[in-house]
Amino acid sequence: MVRRYLAEITPSKLSAETERLRLLKLLKAPVCEIALVDLTSAPIAAYRDARAKAVKPGTIARELSLLHNVIDIARREWDVPLTTNVVAQVRRIPVRNARDRRLRAGELQRLRKALVDSRNALLQPAILFAIETALRRGELLALEWSAIDFRTRTAYIPHTKTGYPRTIPLTDAAIAVLKCVPRRDGRVFPMTAMALKLGWNRVRDRASLPDLRFHDLRHEAISRFAEMGLTTVELAAISGHRDLRMLARYTHIQPSALARKLAGRSWEQEVREM
Repeated sequence: MVRRYLAEITPSKLSAETERLRLLKLLKAPVCEIALVDLTSAPIAAYRDARAKAVKPGTIARELSLLHNVIDIARREWDVPLTTNVVAQVRRIPVRNARDRRLRAGELQRLRKALVDSRNALLQPAILFAIETALRRGELLALEWSAIDFRTRTAYIPHTKTGYPRTIPLTDAAIAVLKCVPRRDGRVFPMTAMALKLGWNRVRDRASLPDLRFHDLRHEAISRFAEMGLTTVELAAISGHRDLRMLARYTHIQPSALARKLAGRSWEQEVREM
C-alpha cells in the first residue's frame, strides 16, 4: 500500500522528494511488514512510541499524517477492504515546537559573507529571494520565469502547499535579485531540493548559525512585511496561509518595530483626529 502511494501519489506533490524520503524510511519499519488483514491501531501506536525515542513530536505528527493519508487513499480509491483508518484511532503526541526564530542583528551580513564562498551560484540569489518573498522551499524551486511579471512587479505561484495558487508582490530587493540571476532554463532557480538543502547547511555552518533553518527565512519575511504595516489579509495574500491562526505563528514582530510606529503618537491624539 505504501509502495503504491509512493509510485502513484507522491510524484504529483510539490514536496515529492521530502515525502519520498519519509516513505522510504517508513517502509523499513516493522509496521510495514504486517498484512493489511492484521492491521490494527496497536502496531501504529508501537511505531509512534519507537519513533518518539529518536525524533521530535512534530516529525512523528507528520509521519502519522502521511500514513493516515496513505490508508485514506487506499480505502477510497483503491478498494482496499479496510473498514476504518486505524491511524485515526492512535493518540497523537502533543506538538509544542512553534518557532519564533528570526534573523538577529548582524546575522544577515554573516549569511551574505558565507554565501560569497558558495560553489553553487544559485544559492545566494535563492536565499535572498526567499527572505524577500516568504516563499516555501518547494515554491521557490518551482518558480518559473514565465510566472514573473516585471511590469506589474508580481510572481504567480501556481503550485502551493495548500493547493490554492496565488500571486505575490515583488519588493525592490526581490526585483534586484531576479535581475542578477542568469536564465539557464525555464526555472528561476534550477536546482534540486537536495542541492538547496546541502548548500544551505554548508552556508549556515560557515556563518556559525547552527540553529537557523531555511524555513526560518519564511518567518523572517512574513514578520518583516508585518512590521512594514501590512494587514493580516495582505500578509495572508503573500504567505498563502488559509488559516489566520497559523499565520499568527509565523508573524513575530519585533517590539522595537512597534515602538518606532508608536513614536510621537498617543491615544488621545488619535481620538481627537478622528
